[in-house]
Amino acid sequence: MALITLSRIERHRMTVFFSCLIVAILTWLFIALSGRYEYRVDSKISYTDPPLSKAYHPLQGDSVSLQIEGTGWQLLFSRLRLNPQSVNVSLQSLNIRNYIVFSSQLKELNRQFETSQRVISVSPDTLFFDFSKRVVKKVAVKPVYTLTFKKNYGISGPVKLTPSHIIINGAAEDLRKIDFWPTVNLRRQNVSGNIRARIGFISPRNDNIDIYPSTVKVEIPVDKLTEKVIEVPVKVLNGKGKEIKLLPDKIKVTILTALNNYASIERDSFRATVDLANWQEKGYKQLPVILNKFPGFCKLVKTEPQVVDFFIKK
Repeated sequence: MALITLSRIERHRMTVFFSCLIVAILTWLFIALSGRYEYRVDSKISYTDPPLSKAYHPLQGDSVSLQIEGTGWQLLFSRLRLNPQSVNVSLQSLNIRNYIVFSSQLKELNRQFETSQRVISVSPDTLFFDFSKRVVKKVAVKPVYTLTFKKNYGISGPVKLTPSHIIINGAAEDLRKIDFWPTVNLRRQNVSGNIRARIGFISPRNDNIDIYPSTVKVEIPVDKLTEKVIEVPVKVLNGKGKEIKLLPDKIKVTILTALNNYASIERDSFRATVDLANWQEKGYKQLPVILNKFPGFCKLVKTEPQVVDFFIKK
């Protein structure tokens, strides 16, 4: 196929033509985006000024559609935004009625937007609420943490929380099944010393629940671990009426424990059992050993043996 060869003058004219075309398009685009348009944006609701003596339950979803007047630039970026903007909605009127009207809060809503944007209307314009009596409940704090330790280090004692309980306030129905409240996840890596931190709590799914206090002090003792081997006798379950001989009748349990716990860990800190039902119901020829009791803040390295032979005397 023959190629079209342009002269220097023709190439210059072509360059000028496309340059002018690009400038014209950009100028048109700038003028178009500088104009004002009306557009809708879905927005999540964040409630403020809740009634003090009532627990409220919204009877509709947690988002509304805002009719906004703004520039074309704002329209463009509203379409590119991944998460809808949250708007604060006052619940002060719930002290005297069971609904709020957005048209009476347009001035407050517009304060949350840029001066070149204006909220014209909200759909739905009215939100209705159900009420119940607010109650106060004391619940335990549940620490949540993800820790990795340097070699031969680990948690050496109970985690201390200050305070260990918090007060939650909300509707009786919302609080009925809540017995504890988790903290945010405390993350640490390559730990080799005690951890002291102040962390917050997981946010309530329901805006109607208040938490006090908002933070808790967490202290986690960490120490170097050392190995200890203990012989533990094995007990037989479901062997009533039978004389059973285990070979061996003791197992060796190897653990890692903190130095300050070393002397306190003894044979009675463990309970090892085998279940004869594994032979009676499943036909096992050897019985697996199960550790039913194990001291806290220790790491199990191994048990020897993990299965034992047995003889039933007739």
